[in-house]
Amino acid sequence: MTTPERQVADAGLSVDAAIRALLLLLPRMVGRVKRLPVPDELRELSLTPRHLSLLSYLLFDGPLTVTELATRLEVAPTTVSLMVGELSRKGVVERREDEADRRRRIVSIAPARRPAIAAWLGRGAGAWRHALAPLTPDQRRTVVDTLRAYESAIGDADP
Repeated sequence: MTTPERQVADAGLSVDAAIRALLLLLPRMVGRVKRLPVPDELRELSLTPRHLSLLSYLLFDGPLTVTELATRLEVAPTTVSLMVGELSRKGVVERREDEADRRRRIVSIAPARRPAIAAWLGRGAGAWRHALAPLTPDQRRTVVDTLRAYESAIGDADP
């Protein structure tokens, strides 16, 4: 059976048709993501979305410096330092000196927490990989740019 969303996709999208499709799709996506169960050993940690972004970078890119994390997260290094300090006290991440420059700290996911974090956050990454892999690099750039433009526009609408 052809769904209304599929009919819209097959017919090409006017701006209004795309908005209608996204008004239906985005809340469902958010709802599904929110229903992903937090592993028991992470539930008590009260992780926020910005913690999840930081942990995602460490999971997929490996150990990073505070400055590298700040650049990726688009926040100040002091903000990342505070987040890393909080996560370190909770045993979620570890900090160590950079062998090449002892002034810098390398941040990584604590080995004891890595399996739970990988199982939890890996599911979302796998879903994105499934959705983005068939696209060309230019199409993937369009998807990312569109989501950023939406985030910016919705943020501008805040009182």
